[in-house]
Amino acid sequence: MFRETDMKYKNITHAKFIKRQNRFVASVELDGKVETVHVKNTGRCKELLLPGSHVILAKADNPARKTQYDLITVYKKGLGWVNIDSQAPNQVVKEWLNSSPALFKNITLIKPEYTYGNCRMDFYLECDSRKILMEVKGCTLEICGIGYFPDAPTERGVKHLYELAEAAKKGYECYIAFVIAMPGVRKVLPNVKTHPEFGTALAAAMEAGVKVLYLPCNVSPDEMSIVDVVIGC
Repeated sequence: MFRETDMKYKNITHAKFIKRQNRFVASVELDGKVETVHVKNTGRCKELLLPGSHVILAKADNPARKTQYDLITVYKKGLGWVNIDSQAPNQVVKEWLNSSPALFKNITLIKPEYTYGNCRMDFYLECDSRKILMEVKGCTLEICGIGYFPDAPTERGVKHLYELAEAAKKGYECYIAFVIAMPGVRKVLPNVKTHPEFGTALAAAMEAGVKVLYLPCNVSPDEMSIVDVVIGC
């Protein structure tokens, strides 16, 4: 049976989204006042960050910071809470790997931020004789019940896929893992409309032997947890 893992935020508060000033900063209504907050996602999130949308803020630990809150979660009508914290996918995958999932039995080594070739991969694992490279992507874009990645062009993501393809040819067990940071979605397709090169790179990686994992999550205002593993084909 799959063991659920979770990541929980502290010191959260509810607010209403007003507008995004740039990639990093947004205005929200908090306790009847306008508050400037840090957006923990540089993607477009256009279908999520709509005026009047309910959002969740996490208060920063550093009182000297210019923005006292991070915008981490957004409520999407008809879907539910969507976690847009770009650091959350790696954190929840690390917790999942530490829970000894059936797919990676007998893990003897986990190295986050592992340098391979010209890239820094999110994880390097050793399971007995298995040498595994894994790149993690967080999916927040949903259309008609299907997830799509990316929601903005990502040259870094394309580079990682080609590096994984080369590693697979050299005998590494390679994965790209899509953390689906919203409820009810179990599959992710390449968003070729936004970034066709990503779709091309993903197809080439799969042809080279790179495996695709979909990691559906439950998301609440202050938590995200991986609840299943779906192996792509």
